[in-house]
Amino acid sequence: MYDDVVLLISLSLIVIFSPFIAKMIKMPTTPIEIILGAIFAYAGLLHHNYLFELVAEVGFLYLMFVAGTEVDIKKVLRTNAALMRRILLYLLLLYVFSISFTLYFGLGKIFIVMLPLISVGLVVTLSKEYGKTPWLTLGMTAGGIGEVISIAALTLSSTALQDGFGVEFAKSMGALIFFIGIIFLLFRALQLLFWWFPEVGTALMPHEDNQEQDLRLSIGILFILVSVMLYLDLELAFGAFIAGMFIPTFFTHKHDLPHRLASFGFGFLIPVFFIYIGTTFNLDSLLMEGLVATALAITVAMTSMRVISALVFRSILGIRSSILLGLSHSMPLTLLIAVATIAYHTNSIDKLHYFAFILAALFQVIVVTVLIKIIHKEPTPGTLPKAHP
Repeated sequence: MYDDVVLLISLSLIVIFSPFIAKMIKMPTTPIEIILGAIFAYAGLLHHNYLFELVAEVGFLYLMFVAGTEVDIKKVLRTNAALMRRILLYLLLLYVFSISFTLYFGLGKIFIVMLPLISVGLVVTLSKEYGKTPWLTLGMTAGGIGEVISIAALTLSSTALQDGFGVEFAKSMGALIFFIGIIFLLFRALQLLFWWFPEVGTALMPHEDNQEQDLRLSIGILFILVSVMLYLDLELAFGAFIAGMFIPTFFTHKHDLPHRLASFGFGFLIPVFFIYIGTTFNLDSLLMEGLVATALAITVAMTSMRVISALVFRSILGIRSSILLGLSHSMPLTLLIAVATIAYHTNSIDKLHYFAFILAALFQVIVVTVLIKIIHKEPTPGTLPKAHP
């Protein structure tokens, strides 16, 4: 009982004071929450508890859900063909760099999946600070496509690592294809429904809403898709991300809804997740020989490959904004830690590389956000090509 009381008070103090500390030392709140989580855990003030882990897991799924609300499927499908080719080239270059780096240094094959991971979860936090700049707008589009690929790779690699390339892997492949097919059919059906009967959207989420019906429906969509992924034994984050994309795609009249959903998440659930991530890192591991150097090498490799690849957008955004876009994708914190945890538990990486990836994830958040703050200036040049109607 006493330990649980200390846990709750410690969590509350970190959630309350992290923004003040971040503002004081001019750093983003997210790394502060992770660092404080590690320090409090080392001091014995935070410990692993079922409810703590459960809320942290919900916070991770909610972060993926909020990230999904930044991606409008209809806008993505209407993306200029030339721009889409650049996005696909950008993602292809990431995997080319990853394969080359892995083979050159003789690393395990799991590194091919880990190094190009993209998560737009923290890109959402950048949009709260810098607004809808051209590089962030394009970054969300490219990042959304990249995250779908990353989560698909996470789903398949986790199954392959745990069960091998046998019957279970084939089942997971079939389940993933089945899910994507159902989502595509559902999307087309809803697109026709809302086209012929636009009043359905306002009935589900009315303009005058004193029952918070829009929030209820949003959370309902989130848990329904997460439940489907749970039943299919697939990565839950994929379902949460897809659920988020339904909000801006079909309920365009609720312009403030993504902001309200994000405000709730960043006020409670998401900070608990980042604090929990901090508790998983043992500060004593910093004394392991070669840990810091390995983490720095991973950080440099993952950041530089994104910045170089992002130069494919230089004719659209300019060099500086292209660099900013590449940097914004250099913080795949959640997915990187998730894949590292799976790889460690299946003995695909050793303890040194496991801690190195967690430390690298922290380095990326801290270094990248500082670099973005230094490089970013107003106004940011560059405009996106108009989408075809």
